[in-house]
Amino acid sequence: MKKKGFLIALIIVLLVSSGCAARKAAAPVASSELPGFAGESSDYRTNSDGMEMAYEEAPAAPAAYPEAAPKTAYDASGTAPIQQMIIKNADLTIAVDDPAKTMDDISGLANGMGGFVVSSYVYKYSTSDGVEVPEATITVRVPAEKLDQALQKIKNMTGDAGKYTIDESVSGQDVTQEYTDLSSRLKNLEEANAKLSELYDKADKTEDALAVYNQKMQITEQIEVIKGQMKYYEQSASMSAISVRVVAKETIAPVTIAGWEPQGVMRNAVQALINFGKGLVEFLIWLIILVVPVAAVLGLPIFFLVRWLVRRGRRKEAARQEALCQAMASQKPPEMK
Repeated sequence: MKKKGFLIALIIVLLVSSGCAARKAAAPVASSELPGFAGESSDYRTNSDGMEMAYEEAPAAPAAYPEAAPKTAYDASGTAPIQQMIIKNADLTIAVDDPAKTMDDISGLANGMGGFVVSSYVYKYSTSDGVEVPEATITVRVPAEKLDQALQKIKNMTGDAGKYTIDESVSGQDVTQEYTDLSSRLKNLEEANAKLSELYDKADKTEDALAVYNQKMQITEQIEVIKGQMKYYEQSASMSAISVRVVAKETIAPVTIAGWEPQGVMRNAVQALINFGKGLVEFLIWLIILVVPVAAVLGLPIFFLVRWLVRRGRRKEAARQEALCQAMASQKPPEMK
């Protein structure tokens, strides 16, 4: 009878835990976005276009994070309103005089605000005129409540935020529902784990204890995964990511013709004409250097072969006509009676 009651209790706990495990986890954690993965070394790398890049890894992130939301979405009675959890990130493209220096300034700004650098690197970019100019990309995290302040300070580094802010976007993701679901699943799994602990302590036989232990290991693993996902949501909501692309001002300089800078449609039309002229010249160069020699090598033999065949056909036709004329001339006209 005691064994029968033990098996019934074990089956109930297994049903509860399997129901919790059936629900999929939301939003896998991206390791590149989590702090603590950044190194402290710098090196030089070469990209797919053969350009040498100075790559600088970010220093290790601080261990402490401000809390963006309470650990549970409900109070003890389960009737408290849910506190929203929003993940806000921003993308920014600016033009400055010295991209490398501005990248260092952005790094200092993030550290001063209690944030950190996720990644950063500087490389050289070749313009259409063949001029090499530096360009930088940096991603930082700052406290979510200081996001707008950080964006404004970064734009002010250009000297004229309205003119040299090329692109700006801020996105938000509401993960309140996902976080609440994870909290509920965590609570159910912890209750099931506690019940399994009681059954484990009451187990008399080795096989019963082993069965309960295996179930506890599975539930413990699920609890750790859910806690990691909840921590990711909390850190992402409390620390907003800002990805900044820093270009040199000379790469966006307007077209200048005899000291005059056409704007709007006229500027675009002049630039399109210049691009067309460059394309035409490049085509002619390719035609002269590549196409003409290849056509000469492949076409001349064919040309002389066709010419020889045509002349041969003409000679045969002339010989046939001459033979026909001679045959007609050798015939005697019929005598008149």
